Parts: sequence; structure tokens; C-alpha cells
Amino acid sequence: MGNFDNRRNDRGFRDNSEPREMHKAVCAECKQECEVPFEPTEGKPVYCKECFSKRNPKKDFNRGPRRDNFRQKEMHKAVCAECKKECEVPFKPTGDKPVYCKECFSKNNPRF
Repeated sequence: MGNFDNRRNDRGFRDNSEPREMHKAVCAECKQECEVPFEPTEGKPVYCKECFSKRNPKKDFNRGPRRDNFRQKEMHKAVCAECKKECEVPFKPTGDKPVYCKECFSKNNPRF
């Protein structure tokens, strides 16, 4: 690794002013010779830029969790114990505890 670790600026971030030291390797997927910015370790696969990109699509770190990645919760019909309106809740009411609609729940639980 040598001088690669020492190229940090005064705030601890990697200094991009110098080119990285590149090492020759053979891509584990396409078998083409390539260069990588680290010294390959015996027994660990190395991928060229193209194969690495295919295996690890870029993530959008500027956005929060994507809602389409989450499973939609099954909603169940219920009657609010306080206002008596019909509502839907993300759990199956068992009848042994009161169920509140979103508005009544928020009113009675200010931390939510």
C-alpha cells in the first residue's frame, strides 16, 4: 500500500491532487488485463471498471430511502376507539386493545 495511505489532506480526506498509484490485475469476470488503484490480494477477486460497474450499480446518496424498495404494508379496516370513524391500520386488530385512527393517535401521542 505504501504512499497511498499517506495521501490525506489536513482534514483527513484523500488528497486528489496526485494521481493514484495503479496496479496491474486481471479482471475476475471478463479476464481482461486492467489497472486498479490498490494492490490486489491473493484469493480476492478483482474487477475492471466496466465489470465493477455492472456488479455494483451507482447508488443515489442524495436521496433518502427509496419507497419502492420497501414492501407495502397490508392495511386492515378498523373503527377508531375515540372518534368512531372507520379507518385503516397497518396491523390486524385483535380486539383486546383499542385501535385509533391516524388523527386520534397523533393527538394522544405527541411524540409521533
